[in-house]
Order: sequence, then structure tokens, then C-alpha cells
Amino acid sequence: MLSNFLSPMYTVVGKQDARDAVTYFGEGYKADAIISDIMMPLMTGTEFLKATREILGDMMPPVIILSGVEQSNERIKCFNYGAKDYMVKPFNPEELLIRLDNLLKN
Repeated sequence: MLSNFLSPMYTVVGKQDARDAVTYFGEGYKADAIISDIMMPLMTGTEFLKATREILGDMMPPVIILSGVEQSNERIKCFNYGAKDYMVKPFNPEELLIRLDNLLKN
């Protein structure tokens, strides 16, 4: 769904799971932004953030987390690992696009 919504404005690269995404960045690929879920198979969103930060360091692009988890402690964990934004599901795709545009402008 996200790829279909965002692809008219952005080049979207989707990965099967978080480990595939970590491998992608480990191979030297870059991104202007990352949109990730928190609840994923094989690796949680916070594990993904931590692994990606270890690979990309200061070159880490802005990350928006999408999650069904509303608890503040989960948001704090994500922000501590480098997320720039956190949206609770269900979310409005237009709001996601505005937040993404704002992150990329700054």
C-alpha cells in the first residue's frame, strides 16, 4: 500500500523484512528516508533501528516508524535509536506524505 501511494512522488525500495533492509544498507546502498514498522518478523523495529544506525552512523537518513503500539515507552525507545517520527496505525497516508516531505526538507 505504501509503495503504491508514495511511488508517484518518490523512488520506493521495499524489502521483504528488516534483515533484508539491514543487508541492503550493509552492502553500501543509501536512502533519503526510511519508513519502518515496529512489529516485524525476524527483527523488531528497534532492533532494525539499532542495526541500521551501527552500519550508517551519522549518514542515517530520517526514519519514520509506523506502529500499532501507542505506548510512550515504545516511542521513546524508537526516538533513542534515531527515529525522527512515529505514527500510530491506522494512519492517514496523506499525513505520512506530509511528515515525510517535512523531514526531507530539513
